[in-house]
Amino acid sequence: MKTLFLTLISLIFCIQGYAQQEFSIQPLSVTEWIDGDLYSATKDSKNASLVILIPGSGPTDRNGNQMGMQTNAYKLLAEELSKKGISVFTYDKSFFKQIEKGVFKEDELVFEESVEDVEDIVQFFKKNKKYKNIYLAGHSEGSLVGILAAQEEIVAGFISIAGSGKPIDLTIKEQISKQAPFLMDETTQILEELKKGNQVEEINPFLIPLFRKEVQPFFISWMKYDPKIEIAKLKIPILILQGTKDIQVPEENAELLNQGAPASKLIVIENMNHILKIIEGGDAENMASYNQLELPISSELVLEIQKFIQFYGK
Repeated sequence: MKTLFLTLISLIFCIQGYAQQEFSIQPLSVTEWIDGDLYSATKDSKNASLVILIPGSGPTDRNGNQMGMQTNAYKLLAEELSKKGISVFTYDKSFFKQIEKGVFKEDELVFEESVEDVEDIVQFFKKNKKYKNIYLAGHSEGSLVGILAAQEEIVAGFISIAGSGKPIDLTIKEQISKQAPFLMDETTQILEELKKGNQVEEINPFLIPLFRKEVQPFFISWMKYDPKIEIAKLKIPILILQGTKDIQVPEENAELLNQGAPASKLIVIENMNHILKIIEGGDAENMASYNQLELPISSELVLEIQKFIQFYGK
């Protein structure tokens, strides 16, 4: 009986070990400035597809985390897709390595640098010749980055996840009008100057965190693009994914992107929030999820991406 018990225990551990080996993670440096992780299914298909997962705004790392926000959203999505035979590359933006090497200059950072990062990554994997199809999937700000990169690089398809459908200046105005309407006139004046390509010297102290001089060049470069207009330029399959509990990017943004590219497929996921988690309750539960690593991501999100890639990746 003791021998049988030990045999069963060993079998359970073997089964668990096998389940844990559904995918592998390989750290990669694709350029001098870009490091990331390649998630691959244990059994690679000859028709293997790769998703390059483009991070959202600011210092969001390859796992979907930054200071004050620990979600593991990108890591979890990459794991779930790789379990289904779809490889995923997650990465740190090039300015991470620039900061590490002490050469980062914030006042020289422009929006196009993020686009160039994606183009470099696509070129790396094209030279690798391992993947039959390469897809770009941009989350939040990464959606526009992916749209612009897909205009320059030949890829099999584009996936927007919680992406904005409005120019950033319009988004800022809407947020200020709701949160600090007394700053609306000054905000509008600043945005008008930035849109002309002019930097602004005198700024209301309340607005300095948003419009400090060092980040103005980035805003100037970002404002040039209207996501609805830019997505219309793509001639590839497009999947637009949006959650109903997204408190950062309202659902109307996905509808605008869909209007820009009428042939795209729009999927609205019930109760999914901005960081891809399912929220059954209200705003308190939603905000708390931004620092709950253990919360799984939406299974419907994974399924829709899988179906999209399987349909177009034949």
